[in-house]
Amino acid sequence: MSRISAIAVIGLLLASPVLWAQAQKARSDVPAKPKKLYCWNQGNERICSDALPQDAVNAAREEFSVNSGLRRGEVQRAMTDEERAGAAVEAAQRQLDLAAEQTRQRTEQAMLATYENEADLRRVFVERTGILDNNIQTAHYNVASLRDALVTLLSTAGNRELAGSPVADKQAAEIRQRHTELLAQKRMQASFEQQRTALDAEIEETLQRYRLLKGVASDPRG
Repeated sequence: MSRISAIAVIGLLLASPVLWAQAQKARSDVPAKPKKLYCWNQGNERICSDALPQDAVNAAREEFSVNSGLRRGEVQRAMTDEERAGAAVEAAQRQLDLAAEQTRQRTEQAMLATYENEADLRRVFVERTGILDNNIQTAHYNVASLRDALVTLLSTAGNRELAGSPVADKQAAEIRQRHTELLAQKRMQASFEQQRTALDAEIEETLQRYRLLKGVASDPRG
């Protein structure tokens, strides 16, 4: 071995302990990945493990540090399909409620900016009240007319029976038809009257809201 080679070998031998110590220190400086301990309920049994099995992935669990024993967090159980669907419905409803509230606020601001007094606001409802009142009157007239016609038909049929004559099929069919039309008109009349009552409530609620926004305690006309 040459003199140069011998010196190089000696230098490497002398440096090896230093290099080994530095390598060990470098490895010790790398923080070890903290290990977790998982704890979950399986039936009536409490199970803890440093490995989470596949059948427990969706279960509610607590996580602890293996090194310190401290609780690191909690994971809620995965929702079922029904729960996810319910949560989606609730989220959609919250969006609808928010949109409704924003619409109400814009409507109120527009109402304040558009109508200077209650008289102007009341005129908004004039057309709707006029249409409903006309429908109610028409339905009332139709009910009265159909009732009178039905009474006449029944009276005629009754007189024929009292005279010993059978009621003709055509007359009986007409009685049934008039009765059906009368019931339909009465339902229509009741519907119009319910709509009118609801409109009165809507008008009053709108006026009360308008007074509140305007800072008026009651109807100034009173």
